[in-house]
Amino acid sequence: MANPSKDKGTKWESAVVAYLREHHNPTAHRNVQMGRLDIGDISGYYLHAVEAKAERTITLADYIRQANREAIHAGAPFGCAMVKRRNAGVADAYVVRDVRTDVRLMNRLRDAEEILQDVAPTVYASFEQRHREAA
Repeated sequence: MANPSKDKGTKWESAVVAYLREHHNPTAHRNVQMGRLDIGDISGYYLHAVEAKAERTITLADYIRQANREAIHAGAPFGCAMVKRRNAGVADAYVVRDVRTDVRLMNRLRDAEEILQDVAPTVYASFEQRHREAA
């Protein structure tokens, strides 16, 4: 007999992978589960171990604890959870991490942009224009 919760999770993981392949990294993929040394549900989201969650009851603290632990196992600097939003597609789901992790990520991004701006200002200007989006 099939497990409906497992099927729902597998469908969500597959949908996230398809989205990441189209919009971020064509080599994104679902991981084989490894028990207590699990490395996250999905690989291929730059610098992250990803926990994909599609549950009726959302428990953010559990998701973040799991993502951070699995980032360590995966050797990734950051962990996050991609949480399905009810009645919405992947693009409208939530990416969740704790503030500590988010500040580390933003510091890394800031430092990288400052280096690029110092070393190659015209490349930085093009980069800034290409990635600027209205909120």
